[in-house]
Amino acid sequence: MPRTLIRKDPSNFKTLPLFVEAGSEGLRYQSLGQPLNFRQMLERRRPVAIADSSRFAVELANLGVSVRLTLRLQGRDYWLVVRQRRPDRGDTVLKLISGYVPAHELNLPLLTAIQEVAEECLLESAEGWLAGRFADTWLPTPYQGTLRYRESSHFRLSPLSGAARPVQCGNLTLLERPRAYVHLPTASLQLVYDLSLELPRDARQLSLFHVDECLEDGRLVARLERRRPDIYLLALQHGVPNGGLFTLRKGELLPASTRGVWLSESFAEQDGWLVRDERIRWKDWLSRFAAPAQKRVSVGA
Repeated sequence: MPRTLIRKDPSNFKTLPLFVEAGSEGLRYQSLGQPLNFRQMLERRRPVAIADSSRFAVELANLGVSVRLTLRLQGRDYWLVVRQRRPDRGDTVLKLISGYVPAHELNLPLLTAIQEVAEECLLESAEGWLAGRFADTWLPTPYQGTLRYRESSHFRLSPLSGAARPVQCGNLTLLERPRAYVHLPTASLQLVYDLSLELPRDARQLSLFHVDECLEDGRLVARLERRRPDIYLLALQHGVPNGGLFTLRKGELLPASTRGVWLSESFAEQDGWLVRDERIRWKDWLSRFAAPAQKRVSVGA
């Protein structure tokens, strides 16, 4: 049976629409207009058209963040991806850990990003659940009331290399240099942070689980489903995906089928500052992105 971890009132969420200016030197965003609740934000997420992918000014519905999380396990690196059913788009995809940025964190989206890791990515060791830390900041433990978090051991998040072009919120440059793109089908600006996840040395028989919120009777409900962990490890070789997909249960890597798998738009082709697709088929992504990168690695070796 799924275990209910938390129930929340979605009306507590507020965000702000954006005005975004992009050029060859970088991208700048700032809040625009009045705060929006969750329903109002979704109503604004409608397709937008931009003619020039490298230079434009546009109003967008919201700011979102994603985390490309790299985990080193048993001497190999993996990206963590989660399965999400998207009723508003009528599909199910594997995606990066991600979420909407609330109004009070628009100038500090990294805080939203690490909070999303704490909420969506649950790490269970033989001794209990692991809390996390980013530099000097402890990640929240959102399910403290129902799960037993370890006090003597935790995982660490650290920034990896940032994007080449800077992103600014007003006049403030985001120091972690996330990758930025405007997703045309949803009229949203997305920031992708590249982080590593370091496990404590005493973490034994580790299992990974994804917890996602769904709307039920006007409440956001988060449940833990042990039979469907819904979090996957995408295997890398020399920093490049090699086509392997796994789950992790009690320290054992279990192969997962990639038949019929789709990836979210963050894996799709980016043209300048724009992403036009809703999703990309797994096999198409490997052939278009992973295979050419593997060839470059081989040539340069």
